[in-house]
Amino acid sequence: MSLAVVSLIWDAKSSSGSQRVSYDDDGYHLVRFPYDGESYDPWKMHDPDNGGGDSEDFPHARSGLIYPSHEGWGVLSAMVHWEKDGDPHEYRARFVRDPLGDGYDSTATSDAAETGGGQYKSYVWQFFVHPETPLGLKVSARGTGDTKVATPLMHAQFKLAIHTDVMEP
Repeated sequence: MSLAVVSLIWDAKSSSGSQRVSYDDDGYHLVRFPYDGESYDPWKMHDPDNGGGDSEDFPHARSGLIYPSHEGWGVLSAMVHWEKDGDPHEYRARFVRDPLGDGYDSTATSDAAETGGGQYKSYVWQFFVHPETPLGLKVSARGTGDTKVATPLMHAQFKLAIHTDVMEP
């Protein structure tokens, strides 16, 4: 079975500090990833020229997108480490199809309560992916009364593995 894989990593230690969270109209932050330093992207699924028009630099919103290179069954995974800042009591994440376009379609929204230690979360979801539909990882930290808390990120990873040989009966 053939796989096409992309693996994105962003870390505060190798960047210029934590990634400040700013919320979109949907109450989530699209996690951004630099174009250099990917651990693996031979298919150029995370390329500044994807999406048409002029290329965009990190941390532009387009730097949060993966453009699937093939049609197939996509296995998405993500990991997020939150900085202890503010007073969040709930952490949310979702995988989104076309997060910057008209076809916005969130799926696999997860939420978790604050733990006593560090806030380290991981997520996995699967669905069919298409080259013309970009994917993104969106996160949110919520305080009491569902207020959004601008809690910075310390580390994030976003990965897509596309099974290109999906069998049919």
